[in-house]
Amino acid sequence: MNLLQKFKETLLSVVPIMAIVLFLGLTFAPLGKDLILRFLVGGVLLILGLTVFLLGVDIGILPIGERSGAALTAKRNLPLLLGVAFLIGVMVTIAEPDVQVLADQIKGVSSSVNKWVLIFMIAFGVGLFVMIGLLRTVLSLSLRWVLIISYLLVFVLAFLCPDTFQGLAFDAGGATTGPMTVPFIMALGVGVAAVRSSKADNNDSFGLTGIASVGPVAAVCVYGLLLKLTSASTSSANTLPSELSDEAEKLAEGISEPLEQGLGIFIDLIPETLTEVSIALLPLVLMFALFQIFLLKMPPMQIRRMIVGLVYSFIGLVIFLIGVNGGFMPAGRALGEILGGYAFAKGGWWILLLVVVGLVFGAVVVCAEPAVWVLTEQVESVSGGTIKRKVMLLALSSGVAIAIALSMLRVFYRFSLWYILIPGYALSLLLTFFCPKLFMGIAFDSGGVASGPMTSTFILSFTLGAAIACGGNPVTDAFGVIALVAMTPLIAIQILGIIFRIKGGKA
Repeated sequence: MNLLQKFKETLLSVVPIMAIVLFLGLTFAPLGKDLILRFLVGGVLLILGLTVFLLGVDIGILPIGERSGAALTAKRNLPLLLGVAFLIGVMVTIAEPDVQVLADQIKGVSSSVNKWVLIFMIAFGVGLFVMIGLLRTVLSLSLRWVLIISYLLVFVLAFLCPDTFQGLAFDAGGATTGPMTVPFIMALGVGVAAVRSSKADNNDSFGLTGIASVGPVAAVCVYGLLLKLTSASTSSANTLPSELSDEAEKLAEGISEPLEQGLGIFIDLIPETLTEVSIALLPLVLMFALFQIFLLKMPPMQIRRMIVGLVYSFIGLVIFLIGVNGGFMPAGRALGEILGGYAFAKGGWWILLLVVVGLVFGAVVVCAEPAVWVLTEQVESVSGGTIKRKVMLLALSSGVAIAIALSMLRVFYRFSLWYILIPGYALSLLLTFFCPKLFMGIAFDSGGVASGPMTSTFILSFTLGAAIACGGNPVTDAFGVIALVAMTPLIAIQILGIIFRIKGGKA
């Protein structure tokens, strides 16, 4: 029954995106029969893979997070708790499908970025800030000031790092909090809060995911600074990631060979995907084994359940990535190329169509994220029904729709990402002084969960295609869309909280 429920959730998530793409691919932006067929097969694989993966997470991974958090807190050893929290953050991030997809996207357009170095830097950032987030919970520190200080540090690092890393960094912060990381971090936080329930209140139930999403931004900025230092003697670091890969150069020249490989591409992807998923999940398996030996000591039945969950997660992640890389992302990229090319060549209402399509995708995509449903359900439960799921979804949908519409305008007119990020985050942090504490935590968690698999796969591919077609640099013009998707919910949910306060709602 749990499998059927997961299948329904995933189906409702992906089908609206597929329906919009099919409509556009058969009318305004003809994609061709072969690519549409690949997109449909990729969509089916994505649905099946994500369903099996989420089931595995529920069965074998979430219980480990809750038990680990509770067991570590019960030992009343703060250094042990923080050290293991760091390790958990690193391991689950390496296994996060959204991070794998983002790294592949970056690798596809930049020959200067090493995929696995980037993944490990992102994982280190998540681990560090999960540790900071749990320290805040244990010591009952102000979420507002932890966030303000963290974002001030991030913006300083972003200004110092090469320009071409700024969009990548903020995108990493949004992509990291996906279907693996979010549930595990939430479960770990619940486990810690459960042990200290006499001290905690609902205001401490949210915010850990929001804090964790800051870490990857800082880590990627540091990676950019390191590349800048190591390359200073040979070339300008600010142009390093703008060296396009062979595939991106072919796309920029209008060569569509990568899109004409037929359904055989799915079979060709199997060996590489199996290897990458094995590498990604192996550290997580080793960590669970150590936890069982030294910390949890679960009975054999629970161990078998955990193993079954890990097997499901492995199989689901393999199917998910094959579907994404074989059909879903190529179709998104091609659709972006066609609409972006029309807008660039003809202007007029084609520009408006590009923006409207972005608006529609934004409104739909947030409801397509599994982690959003997890969060809204938890919010409705913790608030005692005061904060309705439908109201949350409406606020999130409005914010994300505006974010992707702005991204389409940025792709076409090529204005700086800072024109949106700086006032956006300044407003987000300013609203924390007026917003109820519970809504503040929910808002910053929402920013992370709104940018999940659909955003990292389809929306980013669509934006990359549009940027290439408009004659821009995809690294500087396209990357940043996930960052905007992650930012707008911070504003929308806090405004919702202020409205509830004005109306006298006791959240």
